[in-house]
Amino acid sequence: MDALEQIYRELQPKIYAYFYIKTSNSAIAEDLTQDVFYEAAKSIHTYRGEAALSTWLFHIANNLLKKHYRKKSYEKSLASKMEAQPSITLFTTEQLIELKDESKRLLSKIEQLGPPFKDIVLLRIIGELSFKEIGELLELSENYVRVNFHRQKIKLQREEELL
Repeated sequence: MDALEQIYRELQPKIYAYFYIKTSNSAIAEDLTQDVFYEAAKSIHTYRGEAALSTWLFHIANNLLKKHYRKKSYEKSLASKMEAQPSITLFTTEQLIELKDESKRLLSKIEQLGPPFKDIVLLRIIGELSFKEIGELLELSENYVRVNFHRQKIKLQREEELL
């Protein structure tokens, strides 16, 4: 397996999951995921290696998502879409059966976080990016990202204990 295929196999599911959580639409998530790799292939000559390749790809993903929201005006309806049940196409039947109410509540609580906290949590958990990479992507300091991720994590844990 060549390096390009290995990178695609490793990062495609993470980028897809990021888009799916942000849009609640598997078709849009698939399209945007493919657009990320198309844009990356088209502009690979601009990649300077200053950041990890995953950070660069998530930067492209973030820009495409912003472009998508501007074009389709989905920002207003995003919250209501996230309340819908997860699409069966994202999970196998066995995974849906195993999905607990706690996980659903947690995703709902993450969706309610304000910007940039929601993005920080999603990029850390779904994208598995480092605090430094998230900071570069969102144009925030690494320390700000680290501190606020932990604050949001504690906030979510406390809310879960209250339920």
